[in-house]
Amino acid sequence: MKTLYIVRHAKSSWEYEGIKDIDRPLKQRGINDAYLISNVLNKKIATPDVFISSCANRALHTAMIFSYSFNYPLANLKLSKSLYNFSDGYLIKTVKALDDSFDSAIIFSHDHGISDFVNKFGSIQVEHVPTCGVIGLKFETSHWKNIKNGTTIITEFPKHYK
Repeated sequence: MKTLYIVRHAKSSWEYEGIKDIDRPLKQRGINDAYLISNVLNKKIATPDVFISSCANRALHTAMIFSYSFNYPLANLKLSKSLYNFSDGYLIKTVKALDDSFDSAIIFSHDHGISDFVNKFGSIQVEHVPTCGVIGLKFETSHWKNIKNGTTIITEFPKHYK
């Protein structure tokens, strides 16, 4: 059995002119939401075996806050340039390439890829995964490369706690 948690990065800031999209930081609201949801999740699940983040600043900052809440070593946080892509194709490739020694994983990525992925592989249709939203999926397989038709086990959104 494999368990995957997918986190959309927390709310980012658009107030800085002249910086590249990949470098956009989190807003204060995003930071607050990341602490809120990571603490909620930490009470509900065991620490995932591996944390993987898009290399975008907003996703990485979100992953760092979750790592802190789960007491997961930052040195073990893996970065993926391919997750900084707004389609589910790279998310699917990333998940299917996970080492089978990991029974659980948490991935921090971006809007379109996440919504498409959870609706393709989950058992519950989610119209839109909001910023800092987390979807958990369980797959009845021993190999990540064989994932299909998972069961949605968690949907946690900041608005549920405000």
